[in-house]
Amino acid sequence: MPTTTHHCACGDIAAVIFGVDGVLVDTAHASGTAWKAVLDPFLRSHAAVYETECRYFDAGTDYRRYMQGRTTMDGLRQYLTACEIPLCFDALRGLGARHEELFLMIIRRLGVQAFASSVGVVHAVRLHGLPTAAVSATRYAAELLRRAGLAGLFDVRLDALHPTEKGPTASADCLLREAARRMRVAPARTAVIEENLTAVQAARRAGFGLVIGVDRGGRSLLLPEYGAHRVITDLSELGVGERVA
Repeated sequence: MPTTTHHCACGDIAAVIFGVDGVLVDTAHASGTAWKAVLDPFLRSHAAVYETECRYFDAGTDYRRYMQGRTTMDGLRQYLTACEIPLCFDALRGLGARHEELFLMIIRRLGVQAFASSVGVVHAVRLHGLPTAAVSATRYAAELLRRAGLAGLFDVRLDALHPTEKGPTASADCLLREAARRMRVAPARTAVIEENLTAVQAARRAGFGLVIGVDRGGRSLLLPEYGAHRVITDLSELGVGERVA
């Protein structure tokens, strides 16, 4: 993993990219509820077939420990590995697809809320004249932003449904680079604020000038290992009016 030495000065930052899930929008409860609805029947069936004790998914504790801040597939692998349940890629993908379906059902029925502190930081960044982007490797980020009332706050909005300069892709580094390109700012002069470990790692490896990791699930030690220059638990720690760095 890259070291966490930070050489980018505050004044060098000319644009900011915000992650969506866990940074701008609070999706933890809906996602944890969806995972429980998907995994409990699977775990019950697995226990019956292999005649073992069934360990049900805890939508709070297990979600924070294994799922939060990770991609769908990575989080699912982490959890099932802890349960000592090996699954092939197609089976994992099927569970992940079902989770996305149920997650969106919950969001569409109950709505979703933005983090007030994050909205304040976005406004502060824009008041400083810096362009902003909202980026996610999921396929539903645009809908989350719209339902949370945030779509109009960003100069660039990208998720896995948007093609990049290299063609259709969901890879975090391509999406981040594309966001910087559309804002006409070099990655070295762009800050990335992310909760997702994969996105943090991609941002650091792609040479973004400042990578801030948001720890909402007890990953303050992991985030620097993945390349975060700085770790915060909430965007309020940046301070209203602070220029991110």
